[in-house]
Amino acid sequence: MARRPDEEYDYLFKVVLIGDSGVGKSNLLSRFTRNEFCLESKSTIGVEFATRTLQVEGRTVKAQIWDTAGQERYRAITSAYYRGALGALLVYDVTKPTTFENVSRWLKELRDHADSNIVIMLIGNKTDLKHLRAVATEDAQSYAEKEGLSFIETSALEATNVERAFQTILGEIYRIISKKSLSSDEPATASIKEGTTLVVGGVEANTKKPCCSSS
Repeated sequence: MARRPDEEYDYLFKVVLIGDSGVGKSNLLSRFTRNEFCLESKSTIGVEFATRTLQVEGRTVKAQIWDTAGQERYRAITSAYYRGALGALLVYDVTKPTTFENVSRWLKELRDHADSNIVIMLIGNKTDLKHLRAVATEDAQSYAEKEGLSFIETSALEATNVERAFQTILGEIYRIISKKSLSSDEPATASIKEGTTLVVGGVEANTKKPCCSSS
């Protein structure tokens, strides 16, 4: 796709936030997109999203972050929102073991509904509540390794690792997308220039454009 000089971003990446209700998904979203935290935030009903444009490896990426409701009664609605998502942040609350136990169920739902190449990051949120911690970092780390997920612990309240979590997943998505772009003419030069290793025969032909929304 030829890009006009006045376009404000090179890529649009859709990322979904999933996990039980009350784990802090909405505050992770507001901290990343608006640098805000609301102690009185209400449970998300259905789905809401916010965007932020940032630099990823020298390219301008518009991150479209979708916050899906954690309540069971909205699960039928939210499954449609996995469509077109390139990344997912699977969030649990480090003070509530049940939210960590439910991670495997969320992961199954994600893998049932999302693209098989989706980048998934496990996030243990609310690390500021040190005296209430009930899920060991090591347990989550080993689970993430077993399932092939990246892992980080955050505090939306204290803004700890929130920026790093989103930057990391957007960077991973970008690296996958830029490798796939090698099969189409225009973005290939940028990818090669940025030092992507070419694997002969290992690059899939991908006719879908990475910067376009699927909606």
